[in-house]
Amino acid sequence: MKTALIQQRYHGSKEATISRTLEMIDQTDAELIVLQELHQNEYFCQSEDTRFFDYAQNYQEDIAFWQNISQAKEIVLVTSLFEKRAEGIYHNTAYVFDHGKLAGRYRKMHIPDDPGYYEKFYFTPGDLGFEPIDTSVGKLGVLVCWDQWYPEAARIMALKGAEVLIYPTAIGYLECPKERYDELCEQENTPEEKQKMLDAWISVQRGHAVANGIPVITVNRVGKEKDCSGILEGIRFWGNSFVFGPQGEFLARGGEEEELIEVKIDLNAGKEIRKIWPFLRDRRIENYNCLLKRYCD
Repeated sequence: MKTALIQQRYHGSKEATISRTLEMIDQTDAELIVLQELHQNEYFCQSEDTRFFDYAQNYQEDIAFWQNISQAKEIVLVTSLFEKRAEGIYHNTAYVFDHGKLAGRYRKMHIPDDPGYYEKFYFTPGDLGFEPIDTSVGKLGVLVCWDQWYPEAARIMALKGAEVLIYPTAIGYLECPKERYDELCEQENTPEEKQKMLDAWISVQRGHAVANGIPVITVNRVGKEKDCSGILEGIRFWGNSFVFGPQGEFLARGGEEEELIEVKIDLNAGKEIRKIWPFLRDRRIENYNCLLKRYCD
């Protein structure tokens, strides 16, 4: 399965950003194309501002637009859109289109609330569960960003038949104004701490590939985006989009700049690996009741 990851920056407006996305789509003949989290606009969750809810006003038009792109290019396309369910109820939703058809969607389940990532202000947790999406290229286990830190989500997708895990993502380093260079900023801006964060992010998803015997695709933003509140200087998204094979081997990895990453993924490789490393067989499910509790005592 030839796959393309579109790692890009925000180009100052929705129109300009989409135009660049389409240029990059035109550069590949991949069967599966994956876009990053909330790819149409800036990452607006750096602050709590009600005006950003307007971004979801035309989400039905956004769905139709990307559906048409999928049909015109004859591709499977994974998008990430700001969904308005009703007034006051919004979701961070991945829509998957298959040659012009809506194959399925996933509403982000794990919602962060950290400095620079105030998503609980904007998004209601998803209510669709962890369900793989059937497409012409295989069963896609689509999750979104903060979900990538949770082995439970990856495992459930694998147990339900996902042949690959896909994570549209927006993550990077916080940057602070010099006049507000407090303890948090000082800690997060050392080269050592930045490397730790990047390594942790990559490592946890590499573990999902190994533990479940399936490939993992993650597409992240690049570029610096300012925080409109002025509390932070903004976030410098670290890119480093990647694809792991079912044994955790790097199949592809991007850098810190805008780029199109192409890679061929063998979905059958995971099936063979599971015969050799039957982790799913040897689970002791009778002893896992504690996982259904907030805290185990």
